[in-house]
Amino acid sequence: MAGKGKSRQRIEPTFDTGRGAGDRDDEFRLGAGDRVTGSGRGSGGGRRENPKPAKSASRKSSKRRSGGSGGLIGLLRRLVYWCLVLGIWAGIGVAGLVVYYGARMPNASTWAIPDRPPNVKIAAVDGSIIANRGDTGGEALSLQTMSPYIPQAVIAIEDRRFYSHFGIDPLGLGRAIVTNLTTGRMVQGGSTLTQQLAKNMFLSQERTLERKVQEVLLSFWLEQHYTKDQILAMYLNRVFFGSNAYGVEAASRRYFNKSARDVTLREAAILAGLLKAPSRLSPARDPQAAEARAQLVLEAMREEGFVTDKEVATAMSQKPTRAKSFWSGAEHYVADMVMDQLPGLIGDVKEDLIVDTTIDMGLEKKAESAIAHALDKDGRRLNVSQGALVAIDGTGAIRALVGGRDYAESQFNRAVKARRQPGSAFKPFVYSAALEMGIRPGSIRRDAPVRIGKWTPENYDQKFRGEVTLASALANSLNTIAAQLVMEVGPDQVTKLAHRMGIESDLQANASIALGTSEVTLTELTAAYAPFMNGGYKATAHVIRRVTTASGKVLYENTYDNPPRVLAENVVANMNAMLMRVITEGTGKKARLDGWQAAGKSGTTQSFRDALFVGYTSNLTTGVWFGNDDGKSMKKVTGGGLPALAWHEFMTAAHKGLTPAPLFGNGQPVDDIPASTIEPAAEAPANIGDIISNADPNPYPPVPVGAEPMMSAAGGGMDVPAGIPARLPERGHGGAGVDPDLIPPADVGGGGTPAPRRQTLLDVLMGN
Repeated sequence: MAGKGKSRQRIEPTFDTGRGAGDRDDEFRLGAGDRVTGSGRGSGGGRRENPKPAKSASRKSSKRRSGGSGGLIGLLRRLVYWCLVLGIWAGIGVAGLVVYYGARMPNASTWAIPDRPPNVKIAAVDGSIIANRGDTGGEALSLQTMSPYIPQAVIAIEDRRFYSHFGIDPLGLGRAIVTNLTTGRMVQGGSTLTQQLAKNMFLSQERTLERKVQEVLLSFWLEQHYTKDQILAMYLNRVFFGSNAYGVEAASRRYFNKSARDVTLREAAILAGLLKAPSRLSPARDPQAAEARAQLVLEAMREEGFVTDKEVATAMSQKPTRAKSFWSGAEHYVADMVMDQLPGLIGDVKEDLIVDTTIDMGLEKKAESAIAHALDKDGRRLNVSQGALVAIDGTGAIRALVGGRDYAESQFNRAVKARRQPGSAFKPFVYSAALEMGIRPGSIRRDAPVRIGKWTPENYDQKFRGEVTLASALANSLNTIAAQLVMEVGPDQVTKLAHRMGIESDLQANASIALGTSEVTLTELTAAYAPFMNGGYKATAHVIRRVTTASGKVLYENTYDNPPRVLAENVVANMNAMLMRVITEGTGKKARLDGWQAAGKSGTTQSFRDALFVGYTSNLTTGVWFGNDDGKSMKKVTGGGLPALAWHEFMTAAHKGLTPAPLFGNGQPVDDIPASTIEPAAEAPANIGDIISNADPNPYPPVPVGAEPMMSAAGGGMDVPAGIPARLPERGHGGAGVDPDLIPPADVGGGGTPAPRRQTLLDVLMGN
């Protein structure tokens, strides 16, 4: 070979300057033993042979010279390249999903904020809030009217960049993703307040990709059409806070019994903390969990600069808030009553309303206290589980109403919906009907056995007093006299008068109505007593005064300011005089009021199942009931006992600070009583001949429809309809604990023989 033994030449190839230095195909070196062939390329002009070893050598030499930097840079370049490619394709995919799911939504031109479910704000006479009713449970408030701590607390814990993002928060979303990946579970959410509002207003709660995409689109739309303050206000007035409370106003009243206008820093932190888990973090369910979450909210508020360290320290040092387990308070019986009546007055509720009621919250609390005190003190001992109270003024306006012992335990309104026999509390209507016929309080009737068909009513003590005045008979609740008066007046006249005065329930026009065997509600019975108080005018019971929209438009206003007269003045004066004696010397002595003229009547039904006292002053008429929902007997609870005591407690508190005023007629009977001009009854027969000649061949109405077969009282020899409540008083106790208004006995367990029967005028007429 030519050139053997000579030094080998080093061949430097030429390079294309358009290629990089790191391209391994463009750079190589020849070793000492390499052969080169061809012309014009190397010194020997020969062609290159076996280029692979040269390429390999070149690579090794390049790596040695560059220290491996070309490989790392290339790897990074390829990584960036493929990331860009994948990002582009991901963007295309996301855009496709957005277009697809967006196309499934209604046209954006039709989008509109759904109306917030209407709220009904129920207010007392002084404007204070009794309750809110509706799907939300509270009225909507503007950011300016609610406590400033509430929006600050919510922003601090839920969406710190609320005022800077455009509907979604990429930073917050990224942080949530990282946190959830590092912890291995969902501990943070990336949704903004705008997204949450969009979801709550427009979408379902299902966790799907479609809903999430639509949520983002709606968030953009909300941000374009509303200001940040408007979005925040809508959110705070619609978000769920647990316990059926939607919006901050409902939640504030639910948990703290106050308006959101008055919420403190600590309370605002508790409300904001509820948003993470309304049920689990409820202060009513778990005060400790709610407290721990509130501490986090306060710290977040401090970090955002909403509050100072001193304010946080003060709030943290406060005693943890303990919320009630449910809406409580007798005023909620009133709220339910309002909602029951509202559709009949204005139709369907389609917008926020304000209902002004007749309730005096001061009296409402006193009424609730009186019922609770009586039951707490004697309920267990006397086997009494429930009570109710209604207080009505002379116009029929309900000033206080208690529908049961505890609204949280039972929402059934016993004052309005429960129908029960009033017992002897019905007798004032019998006596009023008699007075309308011209009979006087001083008229004499004989207290003696009376037989009406097969029914023989007897007095509570099975004793007969002979000749008594009507005033004395009513004061001592003598059943025989009431039965005689019903037959003289006629059951039809009694029922007509009772309906005229305010009883709305159906009444059976039979003889036993004298003893109150037809069922009525406590509210209508109390309202029917009000004409005695106001001088003879009907007092239609009502609780709603006015209904207006939030803008002030009046939808309803009651018209009970011009009631009709239902009793003549002389009848009212005489009834007041007689019913005052019930309290001063008769069955209602425990109801006496210091400094006030008061009148009323007690009532007790079969086997002590119900006990009532209805009474009045010149200021207020109040009815009280005690009993059991299942109809079980109480332990000798009479109308003149527990109900009269509760009546006395409430009326004493209700009249505190008021100047005493006399009853209509000043408690003095009127002797010269002309016949009433209001639905006059037939004149009383002048003599025995008229009685006989005008006698009805069948003068005795049947016993109540559906009455059971007659039962014979052991040892008494009397027949009493099973449908007529009855009881025999215990002997040997001097009448202690026994109300003289109790109706005739049905079950007699022996012990004593009743007084011998004496023949009466009715017996003569019946041929006995």
